[in-house]
Parts: sequence; structure tokens; C-alpha cells
Amino acid sequence: MSLPKIEELKELSHEDIEKRITELKKDLFDIRFKQATKQSIKPHIFKHKKHELAQLLMLENNYTMNK
Repeated sequence: MSLPKIEELKELSHEDIEKRITELKKDLFDIRFKQATKQSIKPHIFKHKKHELAQLLMLENNYTMNK
């Protein structure tokens, strides 16, 4: 599984970006919760979700700056 590409995310609408940010934040919370309760997790998924979240937050920031 490779890291998400920003070109794919640039095609999303502002509403879709906001929805995806919310989903990723929930996913990251769940992963942290599993990690804290010693459940098995795949560390690379944590990295990929953080990377995608950073990209989406950057796109959202650019969208609000250009508005």
C-alpha cells in the first residue's frame, strides 16, 4: 500500500474534503485507542492516515485562503 497521492485529493469538492477529514480523525482515534489497549494494529496504516489527513488539511487551508 503506497501513500495517498495529492492529485487524487485535489479533485474532491470542499464538502468531500471536510467529510474525509472527519472520517480520518475518527479512524486515527480508533487506531490510537486500539494501540493503548494493546490490540493489534498495523503501524503503516497509522502513517498513511496521518499523511492523508495532512494533505487534506493543507487543501482545506488553501481553499479557505483563496476564498
